[in-house]
Amino acid sequence: MTRATYGRRDVVKLMASASAIGASGAGGLWPAAAEAAAPAYDPAGKFEVDIRETEFRRNSAGRMLMARLYQPRGKGPFPAVIDLHGGAWNNKDRTAEAPMDRALAASGLLVVAIDMTLAPEAPYPACVQDANYAVRWVKANAAKWNGNAGKLGIYGSSSGGHVAELLAMRPHDPRYNAIPLPGDARVAWIATRSPISDTFARYENAERLHRDGMIKANKTFFNPWETIHESNPREIIERKEKITKVPFLIMQGGLDDNMLPAAQENFVKLYQAAGGKCEFHLFEHSVHEWVAEEGPETDKARATVKAFIARQLKG
Repeated sequence: MTRATYGRRDVVKLMASASAIGASGAGGLWPAAAEAAAPAYDPAGKFEVDIRETEFRRNSAGRMLMARLYQPRGKGPFPAVIDLHGGAWNNKDRTAEAPMDRALAASGLLVVAIDMTLAPEAPYPACVQDANYAVRWVKANAAKWNGNAGKLGIYGSSSGGHVAELLAMRPHDPRYNAIPLPGDARVAWIATRSPISDTFARYENAERLHRDGMIKANKTFFNPWETIHESNPREIIERKEKITKVPFLIMQGGLDDNMLPAAQENFVKLYQAAGGKCEFHLFEHSVHEWVAEEGPETDKARATVKAFIARQLKG
């Protein structure tokens, strides 16, 4: 969808239609057959990991988006996870969370880290379309990578966490399903680090701190501007849209001055009040991207994600 196809009236219509979209998946139910197919996973597992690149899809800007596969060596099949990178919707690629991806794979998970369309190439919802397509693509291909997508989940960081939340809550949204490929875009769980769960609160914070780069990144991605509200996870819940509720894990740095802890906690309470399950872990002495540096808090974050995934695969 191009900039020209969105107008103010269109955004209002989209906000109304989003409330009526496919409620058949609401409640976060996962098909029984898929549950039965989910393989065992031990978060304490230790595997050697092979890493390789493969073509994902060519986006509307003509760039070939790539996927990086982190494949544990072993009999398998290994539970599959998709990694959605951060970068304020404007930067970074599939390599951004390489240390976390490698750590997850080394415990016995097939991790598929994808490139997503960046805002200068196309604004919202282009990257959400990439992620929605990725779910169907991984489900179709996991077996040939010695993976099992029976309980496919997402790991998302910062703006990638925002995309993950939209993907989970609106798996049947026709805008997000716009790239043709057979299959179901539902996921079983979402694990996030510093997700942008309140897009407008984060923008207001950037304005208060006079962060011109962040302000520009928001205006490039949310174009037209009204989409900052239409795609705001907090506001989606406050509007009482019919959403699919899957278990969330949110890890938040207590010293994060990018996505403020108070705004994150508010979203968690709203999601829980709406009937969703959400585990919230505050890393009190950590900043927005603390997992980029090795240390005890990064180790704790990796262990937290593994334990959460293990619970979802057993649940």
